[in-house]
Amino acid sequence: MKEQFKKFLNEEQDPKAIEKISAKLSDLLMRNEEVGYIGVQKKPAITVFPDSIVLTNRRIIICKPKNLGLSMDFTDYPWTNIAGVFVKENILGSEFSFNTNTDLTISIDYLPKIQARKIYTFAKEQLEELKQAAKPTEVKAEDKVEEKEIPSDPPGHINDAYINEQIEEIEAEEVNDFSSLMNSAFKNESDGYKEETKAAEPVPVISDKEDKLVAKEKAGLESLTKEALFDKLQSYKRLLDNGLILQGEYDALKKEILAHL
Repeated sequence: MKEQFKKFLNEEQDPKAIEKISAKLSDLLMRNEEVGYIGVQKKPAITVFPDSIVLTNRRIIICKPKNLGLSMDFTDYPWTNIAGVFVKENILGSEFSFNTNTDLTISIDYLPKIQARKIYTFAKEQLEELKQAAKPTEVKAEDKVEEKEIPSDPPGHINDAYINEQIEEIEAEEVNDFSSLMNSAFKNESDGYKEETKAAEPVPVISDKEDKLVAKEKAGLESLTKEALFDKLQSYKRLLDNGLILQGEYDALKKEILAHL
C-alpha cells in the first residue's frame, strides 16, 4: 500500500478496500491533484467489495468494484459541477450525497458516521474555496482614484468654466467649417490634369447697416449677465447658420460679446 494512503485507515476504513483503491489511484490522479480523504462503506452484513468515495482538491471520485473485485468503475465529478453537499446520519451508518449543476443526485450510504462527517467537512471547504476564487478582486482603498468635488452652483446658474467650454466649442466648429470650405476649393489631381483652384470668395465686409446693428447691440451689452451674454452668442450663431445674418455681422457681434464676458 502506498504510504500516502495509510493515513486514511484511522476512521474504520477497510484496509483491503484502501489497498485496492491506492493501487489504481496512482494512475488516475492528475498533475498537482492531491487526495484529501477516502471513505469506505461498512454495511451490517459482511461486504467483500464495498463502494468507496475519494475526495481530492479537484473532484469527487466514486469507486465501485465489479467482477468479484477484479475490476472497478470510477466516476468523477469536478467541484465546479457540484451545486451542494449533504450528510444524513442514520441508525446504521450515515449517507453522504451531493447535487450537480444538472440536477443529478449521487449518494453513498452505510458510511461510518465519523467518515461521513469528515467527507462533508472537506467537501464544504472545497466549495467555499471555489466561491472565494470566483469573487471579483476588491479594489483597495489606496488604489481608488480620488474624485475631485466640483462645487455646485445655484439652480439656473451657468458657471464660467461651462461658458468658456461652450465658447471654445463654437470657435472650434467655426474653424472646422472654414477648413471644410478651403478643402472643397481644391480638386484632387486625376487623369493627368493639375489641381484646379476655385475662385477665392470675397472677404465679408461690414456695411453701414451692419455697423448700426452692432452699435445697437453694443449699447445693451453693458447691463447683461454672463449667462445672458452667452445666450446671445448662441442665438447669433444659430442666425448665422440659418443665413439670417452675414459672417461679418456675426464676427463683429461675437467680438463685442466676448469683450464683456
